[in-house]
Amino acid sequence: MRVPGVVKRAAHAVGAHRIATRPSDRRIEVRCGGVLIAASERAVELRETAAPVRYYLPREDVRTDLLTPSATTSHCPFKGDASYLSAPGCADAFWVYEAPAEADALPIAGLLAPHPRRVEVVVAP
Repeated sequence: MRVPGVVKRAAHAVGAHRIATRPSDRRIEVRCGGVLIAASERAVELRETAAPVRYYLPREDVRTDLLTPSATTSHCPFKGDASYLSAPGCADAFWVYEAPAEADALPIAGLLAPHPRRVEVVVAP
């Protein structure tokens, strides 16, 4: 049986898993059922081994008045525990790591990531 902490440390030790963040220079728009629910030019890009780029948006750039907490949660051994928020017509539209587990992920603390399979995410060139 594998122990998650051991696997995580081993992956980091050999450079098999990396997390990198940086401010994005792109405009990100998020729509649910055609309704604009977020627009940001202040997103943080998160690049993670074997995963597509994810964009994390400041809450001020998201129509949080439309969001409600979801019962959904998830755990990433490299980022920690995530909670989810739903928008009308789009269950689990965003996820958030309030207190990331790793120093590399601290820049995304409290930022909202649109779920690309639940909402339309438009990234301007």
